[in-house]
Amino acid sequence: MDTITHTLFGMTIYGAVDKREDDKKTKIALFASSIIASQIPDSDVISQLWDTEGMYQMWHRGITHSLFMVPVWAILLFLLSIIILKKRDWRFLWVPLIAVFIHNTSDLFNAWGTGYLEPFSSMRITFGTISIVDFMIWFIIAVGFFARRLWKKERHLLYRVVWLLILFHVTIQTFQGYLLYKSYEDKYDQVALSASFIPWHYSVIGKIDDTVMIFDDSLFTKPTLQYSLESAEDADLEALFAEVPEAKTLYEWSPFVVIVDDDERLGIYDPRFYRDGQSFLFEFLEKE
Repeated sequence: MDTITHTLFGMTIYGAVDKREDDKKTKIALFASSIIASQIPDSDVISQLWDTEGMYQMWHRGITHSLFMVPVWAILLFLLSIIILKKRDWRFLWVPLIAVFIHNTSDLFNAWGTGYLEPFSSMRITFGTISIVDFMIWFIIAVGFFARRLWKKERHLLYRVVWLLILFHVTIQTFQGYLLYKSYEDKYDQVALSASFIPWHYSVIGKIDDTVMIFDDSLFTKPTLQYSLESAEDADLEALFAEVPEAKTLYEWSPFVVIVDDDERLGIYDPRFYRDGQSFLFEFLEKE
């Protein structure tokens, strides 16, 4: 998910904590702990500073987003809270635990995916059923925020209802995406999914032989072919990988790629991010 969504997740986790008996200092610390934990897996962006081998695409959302790093991040933040507050409050363990788990797990559902099982597997897991910016999630959280004055029960219970609604939305959206994916699976050699910003709509990308087709589809509409792309599957990519190491990383990172080999360029791109005639994940070598 994007930075704003992760921040909103942190705020909503904080809102769901029962703080009726807490002083102001503890509330501020809980808020900070929730926000930091909701963002800390993305600390891997600093790897760009020393990336000389074109590996950033694998490092970002890699080990820091692993399921096995969830307790590590939580314990680090718990120890930090003990040092700062001079007291042991177990909420400062389970709040970061929940926040990091939600960050790492929610990132599985968009097209970028994560190295969820690193370091035991380098496989990039992605479902593609939730947009990286999901406005429905924003809407649910916003409704919860503005409903505070109308809510007659304890406020933390309102935010727990918000989380149930978010979970319901993700479940419905993912189930529809799964059914759509299965309907294409027998028609193509490879299939990938990328959720649209519009709820219940998806880009379905199918590859068969050297043809990649991108459809706009949903369970309730007829599929619309957006693009038909030809991939130069017989192209020799060794020179590209040698000159542009980011291309080799992209080749390993993507479910499948489209290969470009014409008079001007030798390159590859990820068709899941193909918009308006180009993909922003495109690595290429200019031909002389």
